[in-house]
Amino acid sequence: MIQRIQSIYLFLVVLISGGLSNVLPYGLNQNGDDLLPQDNFLVLGMFSGSAILALVSIFLFKNRQLQFVLGRINILLNFILLGVFVYWSLTLSGETLVSEKGIGMLIPVISIVLLVIANKAIKKDENLVKSVDRLR
Repeated sequence: MIQRIQSIYLFLVVLISGGLSNVLPYGLNQNGDDLLPQDNFLVLGMFSGSAILALVSIFLFKNRQLQFVLGRINILLNFILLGVFVYWSLTLSGETLVSEKGIGMLIPVISIVLLVIANKAIKKDENLVKSVDRLR
């Protein structure tokens, strides 16, 4: 049952959080160099954690409740990452570490949207299975 629609959404989260985040910068420093997650262990850990949670969640298709909970945890992790990015962008004092915002700051927002859609599909599957069990 890996071919379900939520698996596609979760795979997109894996691609975006695991792959695209390492290519797109989340900011520029005072020298004009791109800031990538490899430069900051906190950001790299959160992006990697999000990608790993989504990948594990893809293969938990037999346990929809755990898949749903992992999706919620992943959403929370992306909100924390988004909060870190917002905090960094709001506490800019002159030319500190991040002087410009990059397109990589939108990756948690895209991941959150995909995870919410995946969780809706997981919930829909769970309700379908419960309704079929009622008929037996």
